[in-house]
Amino acid sequence: MDRAGHGRRLALALVAAAAIGACSPTFRTHGYAPSDSELTQIEVGRDDRAAVEAAFGRPGAAGLLTDGAWYYVQSRYRHAGARAPEEIDRQVLAISFDRRGRVANIERFGLQDGRVVALSRRVTDSNIRGVGLIRQLLGNLGRFDPGQFLNRS
Repeated sequence: MDRAGHGRRLALALVAAAAIGACSPTFRTHGYAPSDSELTQIEVGRDDRAAVEAAFGRPGAAGLLTDGAWYYVQSRYRHAGARAPEEIDRQVLAISFDRRGRVANIERFGLQDGRVVALSRRVTDSNIRGVGLIRQLLGNLGRFDPGQFLNRS
């Protein structure tokens, strides 16, 4: 076999490998919501806003701060080839505070079959005050372009 034939085969193999690699999905996570194991650092009824901030920081641009609660929002996207990114998971962690600034409730919400569901709950009373806000956060699934959150140079 001559050098030219070997070079063409090598180039063809590299192009084929690149094409196959470009089709395999990659995953990106946007935002931050502490895991259930991380939440064991916070005790309902004892810890306050300062303890939550020391453990996890304040919610960033993807989360929300209100007087009564902090909301941490995390989304996971699948990128496959030239197709638009697909959001495959979104979770909202809601940490609500009582009038003294102590942690009153910790709840994690997600979407299943298009409905907001509580995934985990550490509460002192029956319900969180901001469920309407959580429905809005989770209800926007797929209604924005995740590219707007990526740094473009």
